[in-house]
Amino acid sequence: MSQNRDAPAYQEYASTILSKMEFRTMTLQERGLLYTLRLESWANGRFPSDASSLAKILGLPLEEITSVLLAVLVMPFFEVTDGLITCPELEEYRQHLVERNARQSKGGKRGAAMTNKKRKQDKNNESGDESSTPPSRTQAPRRAPRRGEVESLVQHSTDQNSKNQLTEVDLSTPAWSDDDSPVCTASEYAAAKGR
Repeated sequence: MSQNRDAPAYQEYASTILSKMEFRTMTLQERGLLYTLRLESWANGRFPSDASSLAKILGLPLEEITSVLLAVLVMPFFEVTDGLITCPELEEYRQHLVERNARQSKGGKRGAAMTNKKRKQDKNNESGDESSTPPSRTQAPRRAPRRGEVESLVQHSTDQNSKNQLTEVDLSTPAWSDDDSPVCTASEYAAAKGR
């Protein structure tokens, strides 16, 4: 079920951020602004690069924004285009999630179409051909009797006119066997196989 909503969170590995030299050389105040801007970028996609507008949006004093934002260390994580700040890394990840969801949706629709087509064909086969047994009702073949063993099984007739009649089937010689075929014991077979 599609909810047409943005992804609620982005995945971030701590080791990836901690390994960056730009992050390691930041002050605690710069790190705080970096993460505030990243969260703002994920929530809204972009925000103004003008310090006074940004201070209003973030709810921070203008002095803190201008002193930290102008720091060279915060801006390598962002890109300024037409007066708006974006985070390319998070935008690429957002695009990846959108494409993945589109592929999953397309695959789900394709799978549902194949399943529905198969169900429709099975339903048409069942209603169109009364004499055929649906695949779900077929019985597994019985074990063939061993040579010399005589087995008589009582089976239900598949004839529509005689539903409750029983017929006797003689399975002393399987249909696949040949009377001229050589007979061997289990030990002879094992010896021939090299066991």
